[in-house]
Parts: sequence; C-alpha cells; structure tokens
Amino acid sequence: MSDFNFLLDPVSRKWVILAPKRAKRPNEATGVEPYCPFCPGHEENDEVYRVGGKKGDSNWKIRVLDNKYPFAPIHEVIIHSQDHHKNFGELALPQTELIFQTYRERFIEHKDKGQVYIFHNYGEKSGESLPHPHTQLVVIPGEVKLDIPSLYRENNTGILDAGSFDIFCPKTGQWPDEVWISPKRENSFFWEIKDTEIKNLSKIVYRLIQILDLRHGNDFPFNFYIYPGQDWYLRIIPRQKILGGFEIGTGIFINTQKPLETFKFIEKHFENPDIEKIQKNRAMYKRGV
Repeated sequence: MSDFNFLLDPVSRKWVILAPKRAKRPNEATGVEPYCPFCPGHEENDEVYRVGGKKGDSNWKIRVLDNKYPFAPIHEVIIHSQDHHKNFGELALPQTELIFQTYRERFIEHKDKGQVYIFHNYGEKSGESLPHPHTQLVVIPGEVKLDIPSLYRENNTGILDAGSFDIFCPKTGQWPDEVWISPKRENSFFWEIKDTEIKNLSKIVYRLIQILDLRHGNDFPFNFYIYPGQDWYLRIIPRQKILGGFEIGTGIFINTQKPLETFKFIEKHFENPDIEKIQKNRAMYKRGV
C-alpha cells in the first residue's frame, strides 16, 4: 500500500486523503522526537534545494527537504532558518524575503505537475508537529478539487493600501481575525511574483504577525496558505477557536469576531512604531526569560 490514497466520496463528491503513515510522524509535543531534525548539525537528511552553503554543510540559510510522511505525490518541507525559535515577525526581513523567494522557486519547479499548495502551521493548535519554523509545499493531482475560496475583492470591510498589495478582512470570513493579502496586480499567479513584490509582502507579513501578537498574546497559533490558482492571495488564520460539532458536521463556520473590528485594529496599528517592542517580548516569552 502507498503512503497515501486520494478517495472521492461518491455521494458528496468531496475528496479525502487516506494517509495512515502520518500518524507516526515526529511530534515534539508528545516527546516522540528527542531532537530537532531541522536544526543545524542534521544535514544528513536528504535535501532537494537550499539557499547558502554547499550540500551537506551547515552554512545554509534555508533548506528544503522531502517530507518523510507525505500525503501527496510531491510533499516538501521548507525550513525557514537555522534558528529553532524565530519565525515570521521575528526573523530579519532579508531572511523572510529569502523564504518567499524559496516559495516562488519551488512553485516554479512544480507548477506543471499539478496544483501547488503552500501552507504554514505555527503552534500546536495549528497542526504543527515540530516547532522549528517551517512551511510545507504539496502538489495535488489536477483532478482533485480543492475547496478553497476564490479571491473576491468586493467582499471586504475596507481595504488597507500596502504598496503592491491590499490588506482586507472578508465580510464572510470564517475565522476570528482572519486577514487576506492580495496583490494589486490582477490575473497573476503566485509564481509570477516579482522581487520588489516579495520585499513588500515580507514587510506586510512581518507587521501583521506582530499586530496579531498584540491582539492575541505572545506566540499565538496560526495558519496561512497561498492560493494556488490565478488571482492568488495569502490568507492568515489565527487559531484561537476550536471547531464545534455544528461546524464540522455542516461545513458552516460560526465567526465570533466582527471582521470590521479586526480591520480597524489592523488599520490602527499597522504604522505604529511601538509595535516593534512585540518582537522582543515574543522572543523573551519563547525562551522563558
């Protein structure tokens, strides 16, 4: 039996991925993984791409590995940096730019092989199993329908102009405090993003994570993903709530936070220089200082 199987429900016409091997993947929260395989010194793990240094040495800035517990034909892990603790909102902006450049390069590498889906889990409540910050990239066969909302610019509570991008909170947002970032350049795919746009996007994500830290407290769990099709966007979802039986059973989400209030909070703090203090506070919190 393969590591995974794509199954189509004949009644609902929704897809399910059966991947029992993933139940055995490392999980530091439960003590399954005695060391971090993503930290420097473990370069013996096979890599498919890197930024900095030579294959096998410890002088890398970013590494990309094949996931040992895949649920798709192509399933990669993008390790953000050598730092076991720092993530978006804490890493230096040039490093964040390298991360998004790596997203683009891996997207280009795989864009003709299926649907490229890039997603990031941060915190145990987000589904993260290993805490060393990383992103995952999967390539899903074209016949598998992905149930992802398409970009609809008019579905917003207001738009914050952020250079090459717009920031908004959808009126029909499913999660409290979810935020969308969309390029002003329409009809484009993520793999077409320019270096200047990556620089802009890196600053936006850096700032938004800090703002959401201010709202939810240090080290809040969240997910984000990059829409795989045309008119792409990046969607940030704080994971402060747990889905209940109604939501799981019906697929209808109950949002307990007014999107307009989220937008006003972001608008108020986006240019606030005092928010830089959050980065230091978050680092101290994570190290127990």
